[in-house]
Amino acid sequence: MQDRLSQTFSALADPTRRAMLARLSLGEANVSDLAEPFLDEMSLPAVTKHLQVLEKAGLITKTRKAQWRSCKINGDGLKDAADWMEQYRVFWEESFDRLDAYLKTVTGKKGDDNV
Repeated sequence: MQDRLSQTFSALADPTRRAMLARLSLGEANVSDLAEPFLDEMSLPAVTKHLQVLEKAGLITKTRKAQWRSCKINGDGLKDAADWMEQYRVFWEESFDRLDAYLKTVTGKKGDDNV
């Protein structure tokens, strides 16, 4: 069984699922609206499988109202991934700051002369 973070990154690895999340970031949509841009390339059952992966990863929630199945993005599902990536953002910022300081010592510059 995969942990939640692995499920999230696995779901985000596919460009179709990322496109679906991008659409849902604009607001709730029903399954047929989400499927429409992809129907030239894949079947409706394939689109449904993509949505199931997103739902299992906790990135979307689906509701059913009569015959309509509506989906919306679940921001909490992305929080663990964002928190995990944050530690690496801090690492890279600190690395670039050290590189900048080093380059200033090598070149003899004392500040941002280019700004």
